[in-house]
Amino acid sequence: MKKYFSLLLTLLVFSPLFSQKQPPLAAVKVVTEDYCGRKVDDPYRYLEDLQNPDVDAWYRAQGDYARSVLNAIPGRKALLEKMRDFDGRKTAKINQLTITENDRYFYLKQTPADENGKLFFRDGFSGAEQLLFDPSAYAPGNGKNYVISSMSPNDDGSKIAFEVSPNGSESSVLLVMDVATKRLSAEQFDRCWFASPSWLPDGKSFLYNRLNSADVHDKEREKNSKTWLHVVGTNPVEDREIFSRQHNPALGIHPEDIPVIQYDKDSRKMFGFAYTVDRHLKAWIAPASDLGKDDIDWKPLFKKEDEVLWFEASDKDLYLYSSKKAPNFQLLKTSVEHPDPATAQVVIPENKNETLTGFALSSNGLYYTLSKNGVQATAYRLDEKSGKTQELKLPFAAGSAWFSTKGFRYDDVWAGLSGWTSDFQRYRYTPANGQFKPENLSSTAQYPEYADLQVEEVMATGHDGTLIPLSLIYKKGLKRDGNNAAFMFGYGAYGASMNPFFSPEFLLWTHEGGILAVAHVRGGGEMGDNWHMAGYKKTKPNTWKDLISCAEYLVGKKYTTAGKIAINSGSAGGILIGRAMTERPDLFAVAVPEVGCLNPLRAEFSPNGPINVPEFGSIQNEEECRALIEMDAYLHIRDGQQYPATLITAGMNDPRVIAWQPGKFAARLQAANTSGKPVLLWADYEAGHGIGDSKTKNFESLADVLGFAFWQTGHPLFQTP
Repeated sequence: MKKYFSLLLTLLVFSPLFSQKQPPLAAVKVVTEDYCGRKVDDPYRYLEDLQNPDVDAWYRAQGDYARSVLNAIPGRKALLEKMRDFDGRKTAKINQLTITENDRYFYLKQTPADENGKLFFRDGFSGAEQLLFDPSAYAPGNGKNYVISSMSPNDDGSKIAFEVSPNGSESSVLLVMDVATKRLSAEQFDRCWFASPSWLPDGKSFLYNRLNSADVHDKEREKNSKTWLHVVGTNPVEDREIFSRQHNPALGIHPEDIPVIQYDKDSRKMFGFAYTVDRHLKAWIAPASDLGKDDIDWKPLFKKEDEVLWFEASDKDLYLYSSKKAPNFQLLKTSVEHPDPATAQVVIPENKNETLTGFALSSNGLYYTLSKNGVQATAYRLDEKSGKTQELKLPFAAGSAWFSTKGFRYDDVWAGLSGWTSDFQRYRYTPANGQFKPENLSSTAQYPEYADLQVEEVMATGHDGTLIPLSLIYKKGLKRDGNNAAFMFGYGAYGASMNPFFSPEFLLWTHEGGILAVAHVRGGGEMGDNWHMAGYKKTKPNTWKDLISCAEYLVGKKYTTAGKIAINSGSAGGILIGRAMTERPDLFAVAVPEVGCLNPLRAEFSPNGPINVPEFGSIQNEEECRALIEMDAYLHIRDGQQYPATLITAGMNDPRVIAWQPGKFAARLQAANTSGKPVLLWADYEAGHGIGDSKTKNFESLADVLGFAFWQTGHPLFQTP
């Protein structure tokens, strides 16, 4: 009787938002296949055919219904208004800053009136600002939202190459502009995606990568891409193929590898890379003079086993950021002319209690940062000549810190700092007096709404006894009586760390009295390379079990209760959310996987799947195949189960997680769920992976997530009368 009354109350509370007719459940058409000796039923395989008119109609109906429900949530409009208020407090926001050696600044600038960043430049920090390119004026009248997704100026800043892509597709066109005249060159390059243009010393030639197709749904799009040499002013069809699997068969480049060349003028070397999501580099080295030859004499530089994650070059040395026998990372140094990672000398040894998170070379020292548990940053300066290391006193206690320079020949040093409740600040550092001087390009703003926020860094005990860092942000004076709504966010993949960042829009959860909880689960990099490996392939269950443990910690300490916890992540974080909610549906009130990887067993059959095999595994390997089945949330949905209220999003132009992964998950969950709580699929035909969305779309997406979570955790301002 109690269970019946609860269901009836749920229907009474939520029924006003379901006034529009809900689309019928998707038809079941089971396909059964054998994976690593196990029969696997796939009832919605046909939803992978995104070009089928009937399938397309299903996604559109789901999107229309979800949109009607989300738009009707009381309080959502107020969230949007507050986000616009926050946005209007800064006259300008700057990102993608690049500074050339002759002190020319290139960056994207966005004002409150702009939907997307415009390309600007200035000479020096105090120079007069000049507009170079407005993406809203590119291809006007076709109804698409264009953004500048990357940029690369040549050494003297006289020319700049940049990519423009529409509707979040990241399927870019590469353009080249003469900075003095602000004129675009006649040539354009389609089929680009992180083309990574690398300029040569003549200032008019560059190396770039190009894909096979501009269609984000083409399964062969990313395979066997190639690096080309282009001379500005010539027809791209005349470009010379320089680096590829076909052109360099002896190098062992795989079809899914992304071959890229970077030219380095200091060392006068070319570095060739075969990129995947594996952070351990596979790279080669060759003298720049070989560019004139038909066949470049590439020599091995790094193997995956060397565990070099990135490096910087001087005229004589290579500085290697490595996890080899140093899971918290160390910095090594080897000769440019005779590089050998095995005999490289240690410059910065591994710290057993903190992770080395970054370094930068300058003429006045080597600067680097350490992080404890991914949330507490410290900064240092090393004088290599004397061997002395100095800890730098930062302007404020930063959760995140990084250094940037122009390179080893220059004394310019900048630091970027931020925290959960501290907005990003950029400083110039002067070693002579140890001072950090503010040099913000973005305008500053005040947020008195968050003056009383408290940050608490705690450790939750995981299922196997491992301690999991958990960041909590909430208003001071919060009562730990179990009645607070908690919004939990995490990721746990690729060794990426959830370092402290400041977002006044995201913090709106705390403004309404809730607890914002960031779970630093295994699979991320907060506690070094071992932390990544502990949530990777066959150890992937630790990722979602850590999130469950963090939620249980919040309940046990009476911060919240199971009926008031919302969980959210995106992309590879879809595994985190999907498996946490399918393993412990009783623990969560709300689940919001955004453009999530929810059917990883089938990922290899999507355009971006093969490049992700190093992180998640392949069905061709029996052990990895079993791991993929275990991490597949779609396969773990059970009929008759009471699941949390779920908002699932899919970008129909998504080049990273194809839309049928969240689509199939939504169809299965809608059919299996018996809780009476909504399961919505917001299929957005004007968006991709969330990268390159307009400002308005970003605000609307966050308002959807927060509004849905407020509604389903019972916040009174988000309930219908």
